Amino acid sequence: MKMYYITLNTQKEAKAISYDLLEKRLAVCTNWFPITCAYRLHGEIKDESEVVLIIKTKDGLREAIEKVISEHINYTNYIAEIDVHSINHTFLKWLEAEVPNIHNAM
Repeated sequence: MKMYYITLNTQKEAKAISYDLLEKRLAVCTNWFPITCAYRLHGEIKDESEVVLIIKTKDGLREAIEKVISEHINYTNYIAEIDVHSINHTFLKWLEAEVPNIHNAM
């Protein structure tokens, strides 16, 4: 299993990307929530609102997921792939039922 941690500008973007991924069976579940981001840029420290999107899916779908994201936004964002080493059996069973094997999903 893989999880993706993605930063976006708005909840509307997160919802649109989530629904697109779910409809294309590239994810079994997504979560999004507002956060505050502090960062350093051009010698200044700034902060602003962001939205984090978490995608729960199978291994090997990063390219397809990034393609979906790029269809919804046109700015540079953060996409981190997180390996999941342990997961409860019932969730894994749900994931297997809802997200087809890689060769079927692409």
